[in-house]
Amino acid sequence: MQNQDIEVDNRWVVPYSPLLSKIFKAHINVENCNSVKSIKYICKYVNKGSDMAVFGVAADNSHDEMAQYQIGRYISTNETLWRIYSYPMHERFSAVVHLAVHLKNGQRVYFTNENIQEKVARPSATTLTTFFQLCASDEFARTLLYSDVTHYYTWTAQKTWQRRKKRTAVDGHPGLFYAQTMGRIHSSSKYGRMLLFAAVVSECCGAAFI
Repeated sequence: MQNQDIEVDNRWVVPYSPLLSKIFKAHINVENCNSVKSIKYICKYVNKGSDMAVFGVAADNSHDEMAQYQIGRYISTNETLWRIYSYPMHERFSAVVHLAVHLKNGQRVYFTNENIQEKVARPSATTLTTFFQLCASDEFARTLLYSDVTHYYTWTAQKTWQRRKKRTAVDGHPGLFYAQTMGRIHSSSKYGRMLLFAAVVSECCGAAFI
């Protein structure tokens, strides 16, 4: 439809539901919301619920720490429904794997009085020590930087590096897959040897450590 210089099409028509209008005996406009995703905070700002307000009468200088803790957390109606339906509260992309860096026999060990001797004799494997073992047995791993191993291998609950079984196939390497998982190396400048070793691990391929 066109009236003088203005052309009117379906974009000018507000959608409505005849069924809802009949049920509620009123004109009801509707719109299809095909997603509730928003950037950053799911249950804040964009979909923010009602504000929290606490009223009370108390004597001056009184401080009830337990009461303060109990009312410290506020869940709006939006967040309540989101949690009831078990929707994800946050998402991280790409996934990040912490890669340990330590000197020889310098990995962190957790022990008790009962297992201290066992822990000293057989310390737990780390992503670094297992990476060295992987390079000794896997030819492709020798071509990788320590920080890139997470693209092609996954860190298992058994504390081993295992080749990925899905994601993007790598040309020229049958059975090898690539993912955007990132490896992050944390180092401390407090220890000179540790800082230098972290720099070497970050710049040298696995073949240098065999």
